[in-house]
Amino acid sequence: MVAFDRPRVTAVLGPTNTGKTHLAIERMCAHSSGMIGFPLRLLAREVYDRVVAIKGADRVALITGEERIVPKDARWFLCTAESMPLQREVAFVALDEAQLGSDRERGHVFTDRILRARGREETMILGSEALRPVLRALVPGIEIVERPRFSTLSYAGAKKLSRLPRRSAIVAFSAEEVYATAEMLRRLRGGAAVVMGALSPRTRNAQVAMFQAGEVDYLVATDAIGMGLNLDVGHVAFAGLHKFDGQQRRRLRVAEMAQIAGRAGRHQRDGTFGALTEEGPDAFEPEEVAAIEGHRFPRLDWLYWRNGTPDLSSIEALVASLAERPDDLALRAAPEALDLKILKRLAEEPGVRDRARGGNVARLWAACGIPDFAKLGLDPHARFVGRVFGYLAHGHIPHQWFADEVARLDRTEGDVETIAGRIAAIRSWAYIAQRPDWLADPQHWAERTLAIEERLSDALHAGLTQRFVDKRTTALARKIGGGVGALPVEIDAQGEVTIDTHTIGRLDGFRFVVAPDARAHDKRLLLATAEKRLAGERRRRAEALIASTDAQLALVEGGAIAVDGLAVARLARGTSLARPQVVLDDALDCLDPALRTRVTERLRRWTAATIAATLPAVTALADAARAPDAGPALRSIAAAMEAGAGFAERLPLRDAIEALSSGNRHWLRRQRVTIGALDLFDPRLLKPAAQAWRRALLAAAGTTPPPAPPAGATALPRGASGAVPIMGFRPLGGQAVRIDLVERIARAAHDARGPGGRTPFAPDPALAVSIGLEPGTIARLMAELGFRPVAATDDAPPRYVWRGRARAKVAAPDPANAFAALAGLVGR
Repeated sequence: MVAFDRPRVTAVLGPTNTGKTHLAIERMCAHSSGMIGFPLRLLAREVYDRVVAIKGADRVALITGEERIVPKDARWFLCTAESMPLQREVAFVALDEAQLGSDRERGHVFTDRILRARGREETMILGSEALRPVLRALVPGIEIVERPRFSTLSYAGAKKLSRLPRRSAIVAFSAEEVYATAEMLRRLRGGAAVVMGALSPRTRNAQVAMFQAGEVDYLVATDAIGMGLNLDVGHVAFAGLHKFDGQQRRRLRVAEMAQIAGRAGRHQRDGTFGALTEEGPDAFEPEEVAAIEGHRFPRLDWLYWRNGTPDLSSIEALVASLAERPDDLALRAAPEALDLKILKRLAEEPGVRDRARGGNVARLWAACGIPDFAKLGLDPHARFVGRVFGYLAHGHIPHQWFADEVARLDRTEGDVETIAGRIAAIRSWAYIAQRPDWLADPQHWAERTLAIEERLSDALHAGLTQRFVDKRTTALARKIGGGVGALPVEIDAQGEVTIDTHTIGRLDGFRFVVAPDARAHDKRLLLATAEKRLAGERRRRAEALIASTDAQLALVEGGAIAVDGLAVARLARGTSLARPQVVLDDALDCLDPALRTRVTERLRRWTAATIAATLPAVTALADAARAPDAGPALRSIAAAMEAGAGFAERLPLRDAIEALSSGNRHWLRRQRVTIGALDLFDPRLLKPAAQAWRRALLAAAGTTPPPAPPAGATALPRGASGAVPIMGFRPLGGQAVRIDLVERIARAAHDARGPGGRTPFAPDPALAVSIGLEPGTIARLMAELGFRPVAATDDAPPRYVWRGRARAKVAAPDPANAFAALAGLVGR
């Protein structure tokens, strides 16, 4: 079947991390020309870049299904195994990962290259030690060189994801598992790079570069990592030990485990491997561990084979030649691969059979080789291939159809899965563009599809990084590994807290606020870090608060005490209204008890001094209400005024006021307390600053204070904000009038009533206008002051005469005008 009449072939066999690929590169570069076939486009691209650095871009070619760079003077070729141009004669040929000849889907390709790919001067087959018997059977006279591993690979046991050492690679066997693992690592350790066989070389290189540069300490990959990708990995952790191989879900073979685990360690640096679970179906068996550590695996006695030079004279001949069975015991007929399944499916269609004649048979077979990058499934992919062949059978693929389909994919918006799907789709069109006779202008479309793939790859890399990498948490996790004292926490003048230039939050006063862009799962780590490292800054701020000037402290809305605008404490019920407690904000719990006590004493002194200066009468009245020698009358009045934070209605206190001694009255005058016709008050408490403190003290004592009236208001609509007695406004008719102005009007009225009080008079209209009183308000006020209206003409203003005593507040319905008010009062 196969004639082995080529020059001597050398097999370089051994476990991973033996430098086999590096040896092949060196040997190829020592020859005048050469070619190496790789299992992955990613690996071919990586080695292409290395050889270009040695030989120059004008002498090195890259040939894969989706990418073709072939300079005119190319002499060294880096290819995927399927794309190796076997018709080209070169001095050196190598095949990497040749043990893939036992793979169900692609094995026949690698077996064909083992049998037919030969260099003019030297051929090298690289692979696992398991290949030894089958190579001896298939390639008589082959020279086998064993390459031992440079470093030790040992089992490190099972480790949870949160406890994996830095520079670990976690291997999963589906995109969903990869994404889930990467997301968990982002939460726990700041993130991970992602490597999958479906990634474009550009995305994969960007992700690997991020890992290699130390921007992240973890890498999550599929089993593609086992195919020769050179990474700085110290430990390989298996997220599971089962995979779906296209036919069924099965446990990994020991050789597959070893291939992946062998990525741990570089050159002479030892590596370790393990699982994420210690028990269950995804835990290593002792015999598996022993085999991997000792590099002892079942030998391969056979490889999959399919006719590498099928008969293209007709569809029937093509199918028949592909169905041939090998006549060598070391070979087995390959399972039906996707290209053969597509061929058989299309061969059943009359239109395809009619067109597939002569040279079109070769075109049909080439079209069946289009990979299903997008994983559409057999039927959808067969329809796509059938359409492509329909065009090829008549010449070229139509420009407009190809252009429209490519343009549809030239968009970078969307999530990771969406962009990854577009990359998979554009690879199909890139594959088509690499066929030299399928398009009218293949070079243009090869460049266009490559450019789109690169844009999508950049977007995918950005999306993966954004989704699975939190550089802030990475820095934290890395520094925490060196001890909390190693964390380079910095705080700028605005309170922004950074670690390794990554913003983690703000220190607002004594409270650390996590950065708003931090995800919920990151906040625990950020808070813990900040709490441990910001103690010194908080201590400094506490000392600054203790040493602060009174001008730096202020009462803010809600009864809180703020220093330089930041709330640090609040008022609470104390021994009296004028002596509230000072309760520190919870944010100051981080301070040690002694420091908290000093801060509390500083704020207490300021509070007492400010209340004494702003509400002097309230402080004195609170003391008088509890003074045994003050006398019952004064204590009653003082207690009532304290309850009203300096204000009280006169009528309920009438008896106590009449019982005051001259000494008590003199004491009240010294406190600036006005005993008015309707209210008792200190006019100083009507100022905005005093009103703010009055409301804060009332709230601290358990009384919900109404809103403060507008500053400078004299009369307000009844029911307006702050239009209540406790805020210094007496409701009268449809308005509420400030109590000091009520007293002013009362004084003017009593001065105007004349000797004996029986002379009718009219209130000063200028005074009423200046205050903003309505006629109904004046009428109600005069009644409250003890005056009654007398008859008046329509043109003259209402006149009043003294009745003898101020009345209680009138509760009758509000009058619509002055005349109605007068009539209502006269009728009482």
